[in-house]
Parts: sequence; C-alpha cells; structure tokens
Amino acid sequence: MIKSGQTLSQVKSFIQDLKSKPVKVTVSLGRNKFVSFSGTLSGVYSALFTVVPFDKSYKGKTSYSYSEYMCGRVKLSTLKQA
Repeated sequence: MIKSGQTLSQVKSFIQDLKSKPVKVTVSLGRNKFVSFSGTLSGVYSALFTVVPFDKSYKGKTSYSYSEYMCGRVKLSTLKQA
C-alpha cells in the first residue's frame, strides 16, 4: 500500500537531489523491528537507488526500490556535513 502523497517522478527527483550526499537510512523489517545506518547515496537508477554505508561492518552497498520508499519501508533523511 502506497502511503506517500508523492508521484513516482517526484520521488525520483527527490532521491536524485540526494545523490552523493550523506544520508541516514531507516529500514522497517516488520513487527516493530528497524535497522538504521548512515551512508552515501551512491547511485540512482531507473528502478532503484543504492547506498554505501559509512560503517565497515556492513558489507558492500545496499539497494532499495522507489516503491519501498513510497510505501514507507525505507526512510531517508539528510545528514549535516561536518
């Protein structure tokens, strides 16, 4: 179920503006379980976007679809650059 009041093109342009900037990612795993990490939004593609975590305990980059963002499973917020 889509919770967002935004269209797909609005979501894509919002995420495109965050490309190569530091972001905080919060992922809902269901049953009130969440995973949060900080990283750099490294790639924006036609069907998904990728985030490279700052913490080395995460291996490689993670990818998420735009529908996961629109449904509220994945949340992005910008980080202040030091």
